[in-house]
Amino acid sequence: MSNEVPELVIEAGRTEAQYWRDLWRYRELFYFLAWRDILVRYKQTFIGVAWALIRPFLTMVVFTVVFGRLANLPSEGNAPYPILVFSAMLPWQFFANALTECSNSLISNANLISKVYFPRLVVPTSAVIVSFVDFLISGIILLGLMAWYNSVPSWRIVTLPVFIAIAFAAAMGAGLWLAALNVQYRDFRYVVPFLVQFGLYISPVGFSSSIVPEQWRLLYSLNPMVGVIDGFRWAIIGGDVRLFWPGFLLSLLLVIVLLVTGILYFRRMERTFADVI
Repeated sequence: MSNEVPELVIEAGRTEAQYWRDLWRYRELFYFLAWRDILVRYKQTFIGVAWALIRPFLTMVVFTVVFGRLANLPSEGNAPYPILVFSAMLPWQFFANALTECSNSLISNANLISKVYFPRLVVPTSAVIVSFVDFLISGIILLGLMAWYNSVPSWRIVTLPVFIAIAFAAAMGAGLWLAALNVQYRDFRYVVPFLVQFGLYISPVGFSSSIVPEQWRLLYSLNPMVGVIDGFRWAIIGGDVRLFWPGFLLSLLLVIVLLVTGILYFRRMERTFADVI
């Protein structure tokens, strides 16, 4: 009778069903990575949590002055211009931070990835969660603005979690693409800041998308964040704010495509991460 001990080989991506089960099995690693990054960001820092409030607040002030005062662009409904801007700053900052964090997440955890097997999807997902914490903290400013201007939300506010989920899916999909590409092509670390800066100007953050001519609004909605931002404003401001449904549905479709293709591409490239990184 042979005393040979069978060898068990674990490979990422051997079966899809096993992989998704592994995601649940390694959930504690997910909590650990997310909590570690949150502590690094906020613990023992002079500004700490305040930085998550100061940055979007100052951006909102600049956009309000430039677009609301100097350019004299209209708001939506009866909403004060600062609320118009900040209701868009929330999803945009979440999306932009998630892209930045996700794109560097695999590189930052190179030692862990090259030594231990676990579903690599855990790493960029934990990075998105950290950005989501910033999103929740920044929401304090929105509450303060609404209290300052005596702006009472309508029943639409109950739909806000739906638009938050769409923003999360958009951030996750784009983040997975950039995380995988950054492992293969390190030049993408220089591309991401440009994409974030460029996206800020082509997205309706400092202005209402309703100023876009009707015949161009569907084309403008090819930017997935247009639908996300419009959805946030529709839910938060309420009143006379209308959602351009054809454009929103187009943006929603693109977010779904972005998420699905991001997962597929990440899974395809995941097998080579340990060797390339």
